[in-house]
Amino acid sequence: MAGNSQRRGAIRKGGTKKGQVVGSGGQRRRGLEGRGPTPPAEARTKHPAARRSAAKAKAAQNKPAPRGGRTAGRHGDDGPELVLGRNPVVECLRAGVPATALYVAVGTENDERLTESVRIAADTGISILEVPRTDLDRMSANGLHQGMALQVPPYRYAHPDDLLTRALESPEPALLVALDNISDPRNLGAVVRSVAAFGGHGVVIPQRRSASVTAVAWRTSAGAAARLPIARATNLTRTLKDWASRGVQVIGLDAGGDTSLDDFDGTTPTVIVVGSEGKGLSRLVRENCDAILSIPMAGPVESLNASVAAGVVLAETARQRRT
Repeated sequence: MAGNSQRRGAIRKGGTKKGQVVGSGGQRRRGLEGRGPTPPAEARTKHPAARRSAAKAKAAQNKPAPRGGRTAGRHGDDGPELVLGRNPVVECLRAGVPATALYVAVGTENDERLTESVRIAADTGISILEVPRTDLDRMSANGLHQGMALQVPPYRYAHPDDLLTRALESPEPALLVALDNISDPRNLGAVVRSVAAFGGHGVVIPQRRSASVTAVAWRTSAGAAARLPIARATNLTRTLKDWASRGVQVIGLDAGGDTSLDDFDGTTPTVIVVGSEGKGLSRLVRENCDAILSIPMAGPVESLNASVAAGVVLAETARQRRT
């Protein structure tokens, strides 16, 4: 019919209530729930901090690795050391330093030192690499390489406990040397050489504020560092206390000591603690020594170099043990 506005087939809904007549299916409840703590700015992809962090990470990933390793004289123990110059290189090779590579710049003028270095490297299986001079310039801080460089791997230190155990198991009474406040690697190398020469079992050095086994120490030890174990102690005072509890006498070496070398008995297990020529023994180390030893001298010299003083005491200890 013309007056009927309802179309055919339509189903008329009952009731007059307006709006939604069924549930939301939990959507509103879930919408009101918390979403947890706000993530940091670096974790939000559209935040400026996140873009800066991503750019920084990408730059670090694309940064080229340093070539060659650290130069001689620079402190650090995490990477190889680069010995620069013809005399230092040939002296290290003569001393048997366990090098891994010999770098020679292209076009370097030949001389006896270069010839000997190449020969020793070839005989001992060290890689010989001919590189552009610009590469050696980048490897060295000052460019004073004279066309030659020797790469030395980081030294592998022994543990102080293992060092003492090995010394106590030796047929001879344990003889060890501890270095306190020794910062010159040449002194370290000279002490290592003396310990090896007079039948010592090893050397212990502090992990911090001390010379480490660099190529300079290798060279000064004349190869003894390859045969004699060297330990590094996190806390030298605590290490000396532990050693004393295991029956080792701890003897400090100082010019003002109250015990003369003439009255020293070195036939029992002993660790000789050597301080620097300037600072001497540190307070805590000195307090934990069983005795402080001095070397009688006839001349007006106030004190001896640390490595020389260590050599004198080691020689006297070796003499006592022989007799």
